[in-house]
Amino acid sequence: MADADIAAVAATAAAATEASAQPLAGRVAIVTGASRGIGRAIAAHLSALGASLVLGYASRADEADALAASLPRAVAVKADVSDEAGVRSLFDAAESAFGGSGSAHILVANAGVLDDKYPSLADTATESFDRVLAVNLRGAFLCLREAANRLHRGGGGRIVAVTSSVVGGHPTGYAAYTASKAAVEALARTMAKELKGTRITTNCVAPGATATDMFFAGKSEEMVRSNVVNNPMERLGQPGDIAPVVGFLCTDAAEWVNGQVIRANGGYV
Repeated sequence: MADADIAAVAATAAAATEASAQPLAGRVAIVTGASRGIGRAIAAHLSALGASLVLGYASRADEADALAASLPRAVAVKADVSDEAGVRSLFDAAESAFGGSGSAHILVANAGVLDDKYPSLADTATESFDRVLAVNLRGAFLCLREAANRLHRGGGGRIVAVTSSVVGGHPTGYAAYTASKAAVEALARTMAKELKGTRITTNCVAPGATATDMFFAGKSEEMVRSNVVNNPMERLGQPGDIAPVVGFLCTDAAEWVNGQVIRANGGYV
């Protein structure tokens, strides 16, 4: 084989290796709730896969800005996902910051809240119920609707809603949270069928108990310990356990996975 042919083969192999290492190169991803916890891990992982990032956050500007500064192609955008204009601003930011592609390719709807008093349904205040549904359900609805109308079509379009394994486990103290996440799973599964012909996939990833600030808020040591001892893996999940599952669903390798709920919980349910 001539030197020129050897060089050409080597160049092709190198390009294939790079593409394999960064399967999301040239694509733009929007991640809500990206300043901390699972959302932060997802954003960093998608960046490592080559994506450009729009980091949506509600209040933690310092953490969101620090994350954006640490990634090669990322912008932080303050947005209330329960507000239509706020959600539109995330997609507008994707187009203005990374306009070469024309529109975002990926949405990860991760923003969420819960009542850290863990009331029974009988003791749940109406204001608490409304707040949980405003962020978790209305926020996901607005994000999914915007994505259905604005994500790139014809290949590479991906929607992932982060829900929760409480939908399967039904623990006490989580009535409003569980109801909100169950509704999001129904929305996502329906939309997967409605987006027929676009090559946009819509899936959910449902973490179990994961060591984040939101998980620990309001919990006693006994409550935390019960989540550990009742899990077959005998530990809490970590944000890094969830991010690769989301990352896979965002790649071309996952195009045949559509309308599904993937529970990442160590066997909790």
